[in-house]
Amino acid sequence: MSSPDSIDATESPSPKVGLSSRAAKVVVFATSGAVLVLEILAGRLMAPYVGVSLETFTGIIGTMLAGIAIGSAVGGRLADQRDPAAMVGPAMIIGGALSWVSLPILSALGPAVGSDPGSIVVLTAFAFLAPAVVLSAISPMVAKMKLESLADTGAVVGSLSAAGTWGALFGTFVTGFVLAASFPSRPIVIGIGVLLVLSGAVWMFRFTGSKPQPVAAGLLLIPLAGSALINSPCDVETAYACVSVEVDEDRPSGRSLVLDELRHSYIDLEDPTYLEFRYFHLFQDLIDPFTPGSSEVGAPINVLNMGGAGFAIPRYIEATRPGSTSLVLEIDDALVEVAKDDLGLELTDDLQVIVGDARLALDDLEPGSYDLIIGDAFGGRSVPWHLTTTEVMGQVEELLTDDGVYMMNLIDGKDSRYAKAQLATLAEHFDHIQIALPSDGIPSSFAVNQVIYATNGQLPEIVIDPEDGVLLSEAETLEYYDGAQVLRDDFAPVDQLAFSF
Repeated sequence: MSSPDSIDATESPSPKVGLSSRAAKVVVFATSGAVLVLEILAGRLMAPYVGVSLETFTGIIGTMLAGIAIGSAVGGRLADQRDPAAMVGPAMIIGGALSWVSLPILSALGPAVGSDPGSIVVLTAFAFLAPAVVLSAISPMVAKMKLESLADTGAVVGSLSAAGTWGALFGTFVTGFVLAASFPSRPIVIGIGVLLVLSGAVWMFRFTGSKPQPVAAGLLLIPLAGSALINSPCDVETAYACVSVEVDEDRPSGRSLVLDELRHSYIDLEDPTYLEFRYFHLFQDLIDPFTPGSSEVGAPINVLNMGGAGFAIPRYIEATRPGSTSLVLEIDDALVEVAKDDLGLELTDDLQVIVGDARLALDDLEPGSYDLIIGDAFGGRSVPWHLTTTEVMGQVEELLTDDGVYMMNLIDGKDSRYAKAQLATLAEHFDHIQIALPSDGIPSSFAVNQVIYATNGQLPEIVIDPEDGVLLSEAETLEYYDGAQVLRDDFAPVDQLAFSF
C-alpha cells in the first residue's frame, strides 16, 4: 500500500520530464490567453454577418465558456490515460491550425446564418468551439506533469489556475485595448495560430525529441493558406465596425456606407441634397419647414447630431440652410477618416466633429443651445441602449432651445416593443410627440425605420410623401405606445425589445 503523500505510478503514469514551474505557468498563461484573444475577436469577425448586440456577445461568451469547460474535462481525462508531455505540443499545433480554419468557416457560413440567438451560437460553435476546446485541454495536461506528490497538489493546481486566469485577463485587455485598435482581426488570428504552431513544434522537440516532418508541415500550410487567402468583407476594420464603401452602379457619384451587414448611409459626392434613404426623407420633412423662434424658412439653425456615419444629414443642412452649424458626436474616429477619404467629407467651422461616446459628450455641451438634435447613433441594428433612457432624454431636453426639436431614427418591427418604449420614455420629457411609420403598416417579418419627432414647443407642419410613410397625430401616437415601459439606466433591454431581423 502506498504512502498517503505519493502517487502510485502504476495508477496514473506520468514520466519525469524536466518542466520547470515557470515554464508550466507560461504555457498555461499563453494558451488561456489565446482562447480569450479568439473570444474577443469573434465578436468583431462575426459582426458583418450577425451584427453587434448584447445577444451577439452573450452567444459568443457562452459558447466559448462551453469550449473551455469541455476542453478542461477532456484534457484532464486524457492526461490520466496517456503521457501528457507527448500531448501538449500536438495540442498547441492543432489549436493553432483550428484558429486558422475559423476564418474560412466564417466566410462560408456567415452569409447564410440569421441574427437570432440560436444562429449566433451555431456560427460561434462552428468557427471557434474547436480551438477553444483543444487549447483549454492543455492546462490539465500541464498540471498532471507537475503533480509529483499529493503534498503539493493544492499549490500546483492553484498556481496553474492563477496563471491561466492571468493569461485570460492579459488576452482580454491586450486584444480589446491594443490589438483590435491597431490591426485587422484576421491577421491577428493568423498570427496567434502561427505562434501556437511554432510553440507546439518547440515543445515536441524539447520533450519528445520529435523533429518537424515535411509531410506534416505541408499539411499545416493548407489551413494557413486558406485563412490567408480568404478576403475580409471589410474595406476598413475599425475598433467598432467592419466598414465598406460601395459605388452605386446606377449613380456613379453615389456611395453607400456599409457598417457590418447594414447600409448606414448614402452620399452623393456631387449633390449633398440628394437623400437616398427613406428615413433621410423623413428627416428632411421636418428640417425643410423648421422655423425655430422667429426665423424664416431656410434660416440658419444650430444642430447637434448623435451619430455621424456618412454625415449625410449634416451636409444636407449645410447645403440647404447656409450659415447653420452642425456638431456631430461620433464614437469611431476611423469612421470619420473613411468619411473624409472616401465620402468627400470636409470639416469646417460650421461642420465639426467630437470623437467620443455621445452620452459622455453631452455633459460638456451648453444647455439651451440647439434648435435641432438628431438621434441617429447605431451599434449594429439597434440604438446603443445608453442613448435611449429617460436619463439621457432629460439631457437632450436641457440642450434644446425652448421650441427646439428632438428627431430620432430607430429600427423596429412586428410589435415594435422597443419603438413604443422609446416613445413612452420621450413622453416623460416632451409635451408633443409624433411618429412616422411605413404607409402600409409595421411589417411582421422584418424591421423598418421609424422616425420620432418630439418637442416642448410646437412641431412644424410636417408633410410626408406617402411613399416614405405616414405621420401619426399626437393622439394616434399616444394610442400607439400607451402602456409601454419607460427605459431607464438601470433597465433598458433594447436588444431584447427590438424585433430581430
